[in-house]
Amino acid sequence: MKKNIIKHLFVLSIAGISIFAACKKGTPTPETPTTPTTPSVTGTRDELTKDSIFLYSKELYYWNTSLPAYDVFKPRSYSSNEAELFAITQFSINPDTGKPYEYVSSTSTTPKYSFFDYGTTGKTSALKADVNGTETDYGFSVSYNTTTDLRVKYVYPNSPASQQGLTRGCRLTSVNGRTSLTYTSSNVTFLNDALFGTAASVSLTFIDLAGTTKTVTVNRATYTVNPILFTNVYTAGTKKVGYIVFNSFTNNASAAIGSVFSNFASQGVTEVVVDLRYNGGGYVSTATQIINILSPTAQTGKTMFSTYYNSYLQNLTTAQRKASVLAHQPLLDDAGKLQTYTTGVNGKYATYADLDYSATSSDNVEKFAKSGSLNLSRVYFIVTGSTASASELTINSLKPVMDVKLIGTTTYGKPVGFFPIRIDKVDMYIPEFETKNQAGTGGYYAGLTADKEAYEDLTKAWGDESETLLAYALLYAKTGSFVTTPGKTGSLSAQSAAAPSKLSIAEVNLVSDQLDQNSFKGMVYKPHRKF
Repeated sequence: MKKNIIKHLFVLSIAGISIFAACKKGTPTPETPTTPTTPSVTGTRDELTKDSIFLYSKELYYWNTSLPAYDVFKPRSYSSNEAELFAITQFSINPDTGKPYEYVSSTSTTPKYSFFDYGTTGKTSALKADVNGTETDYGFSVSYNTTTDLRVKYVYPNSPASQQGLTRGCRLTSVNGRTSLTYTSSNVTFLNDALFGTAASVSLTFIDLAGTTKTVTVNRATYTVNPILFTNVYTAGTKKVGYIVFNSFTNNASAAIGSVFSNFASQGVTEVVVDLRYNGGGYVSTATQIINILSPTAQTGKTMFSTYYNSYLQNLTTAQRKASVLAHQPLLDDAGKLQTYTTGVNGKYATYADLDYSATSSDNVEKFAKSGSLNLSRVYFIVTGSTASASELTINSLKPVMDVKLIGTTTYGKPVGFFPIRIDKVDMYIPEFETKNQAGTGGYYAGLTADKEAYEDLTKAWGDESETLLAYALLYAKTGSFVTTPGKTGSLSAQSAAAPSKLSIAEVNLVSDQLDQNSFKGMVYKPHRKF
């Protein structure tokens, strides 16, 4: 692809801040992309945008070699940007499943990982807000404990919902006057519109955990996200066990995280339960902070994880760097300013085309650097189908170096990452790289499986020792086993995937996607290389 062609086709691109997002996978061997037919450099704004979507993907998509040539794909033939993006993501086949890596279901027209962010109200704009430490919404989410029991699953501290008395476990009996809230597709759609639509307020009637019925109006407002929903220290036999419910890897939580784990250390904690059941990811810097707190001191200086790009990016020549679309993406300094770099590809300022994407580059290898004084014998992660990306990276990075137990259900499975590509007024997110842990393990497209599979109990408050998933962690800490004796606890014995009033795991995951529109499933990484 010649430089002058790129110049015309990317006339709509707006140079912006490129923010990396990461994950994992076993490495395929992408090859240098070729585009035998040169697309027209003329067209409408919409046509040029569609050209750019395809040509950016042809160069940067992790599975770029699966894509056909421009004249075969015909990007301008698609009815919308979304239709084109979906088509792009369905060419790469996972040999383990025989389906595309970004396959969701036979009826879905939305990729599993890729998406556009138009920067307006709606799901994708909320994704960025959620990891950047502020949010403008009601501040809570719901799910079904049974098909007839709709519960609040979490509430952010200091959010509008929190101020109206909602807590985890509250049972909703009316939403905007609707009292028939049994699990049906129409009710899920209604709840999605009511809780995550554009309305300025929502009217709720609920029964709290004390059995008191309340009717409130929750008004949408902007608040600071505190991703730490609960912490405590338990005594399990002779052990002290720390517990933290961590809901998102935001970029404003560093001090709070340090304080929580420092407190655990001061109380003699030797095992920790990290509850990531709703955590879809966020900033890599936050994930590595937690990994370094939990990791053994002996791992300092050793590989935590490595990042891999497609072979085209790994082997960029000088000429290819100058022609690369990445030359349109400035690499800003920590203050958000351009970095002068006259010997770079554009001769003016540093860009992402100036980075080294080879697998052996120190820029692409994260090392352990133990922090804090915790000396742990084991860490438990509570997980569900909503546990994704940066959460999975955290788990996968620690698995080779210490005793890790997973409790709950299989995680989401997002082992790939991306950085946003600015096209006209939209950011396009497509997988561009993967990561592997110290042992070279990645590729968990089907998710990370639990050592103890169990359903959560939405009728319990955070920290309740009888809540199923926490109870299993405390049981293992005390006895070294997940096996319970008959009548051990009502919460443990009551959980069964075959229970007729329970949603299936697939239904739970579907509802979670639809009724937790604030959830960000990604891993944001902003390079800090100075030029």
